[in-house]
Amino acid sequence: MTVNNNIILNHNEINHKIRRIAFQIYESNVDEKEVILAGIGTNGYIFAKKLKLALQKISEISPVLCKVTMDKKQPWLEITTSLKPEAYKNKSLVLVDDVLNSGTTLIYGVKHFLDVPLKQFKTAVLVNRNHKKYPVKADFKGISLSTSLKEHVHVTLEGKNFEAVLE
Repeated sequence: MTVNNNIILNHNEINHKIRRIAFQIYESNVDEKEVILAGIGTNGYIFAKKLKLALQKISEISPVLCKVTMDKKQPWLEITTSLKPEAYKNKSLVLVDDVLNSGTTLIYGVKHFLDVPLKQFKTAVLVNRNHKKYPVKADFKGISLSTSLKEHVHVTLEGKNFEAVLE
């Protein structure tokens, strides 16, 4: 592996951020028996799986995974979830994605879940880029950074070396 000066978060830092966000989720759900972790797309779902493992290590809360499938280029199109709405109705839910850029994906994900009454609704991202077009925020975030609109953040959460890279 070559050294890249544009690495925002390395493997150890990402693991630390996952653990810290898991503690924050636990703190805001300390009285809950179950929390739904709804991961958007591929990387959001992988991030949600890692949060689930971290939550199981630190708490008695039973985290339930939900995969949110949407077209990130056209998020207003149909959104599907691996759980039926009855499974998360009146529960605490955390919508999870790897990067919050313009907020488009997250706001349409939030909109989808607002059709069902929830006990609590929070959002979690690994990288918050501060380029929002919509009034959406991450309740739990690994890192916030200001970047140019031309830059791209790529997150790798599989394999032996996790990393977040600014390209």
